[in-house]
Amino acid sequence: MPAPTLLRQPSRTLVIAAAVPLALAALADDVRVRRQLEAARRDPLTGLHLRDGYTNRARQITARHSADALVILVDVDHFKQINDTHGHAAGDRVLAATAQRLAAWAGSRGIAGRLGGDEFAATVRIHPAHRRPRLEQLAAALTVPVDVGDRLVDVAASIGAAAPDTVSTTDLPLLQRAADAAMYAGKHTGRPVLADRSHATVPSVNGRRPGRPGTHSLGAGA
Repeated sequence: MPAPTLLRQPSRTLVIAAAVPLALAALADDVRVRRQLEAARRDPLTGLHLRDGYTNRARQITARHSADALVILVDVDHFKQINDTHGHAAGDRVLAATAQRLAAWAGSRGIAGRLGGDEFAATVRIHPAHRRPRLEQLAAALTVPVDVGDRLVDVAASIGAAAPDTVSTTDLPLLQRAADAAMYAGKHTGRPVLADRSHATVPSVNGRRPGRPGTHSLGAGA
């Protein structure tokens, strides 16, 4: 008897039709929550990952791709002078431009983050034979004057880099310590410095070179 089948079919269609909007709403809520969580992990000024998000991804790169991993630390030179001379709005534009240039340089196979203040980091995959030219490319990109609205502001950056094969470790804190020491060795020269094993043995506090942010709370050197 076909009549019962014909009566049941519209009911099933109505159930499906009612379920679709609920499923779409749940999906939209899930996407919205994911976006909110992702936004909370990023620096509101530059859009870069904050320290925790950056560190998680950087650890993955150094652990899985030790043959071509490279850890970078970047400081904007004379940043206080930029703020004092041109104002904090101009300083913010310099930070945002530095972040954009570093992220573009790191590309989709790397990660860039803002560690705090005018200090940035990146971990990327670069074949050892290409390290020097890529670091020179980054140095050139970071010294392009920044448009702050009514003028161009000259900028400069100090860059230190460390690789597992030159420092003999894949441990991210040790790589960052070596990159930090290398950056200090080339401070204000405009020359990026690739760390060797000697840079990894520089005394540090909380994993940072003495005098750097985060080194004042614990008194023992590592």
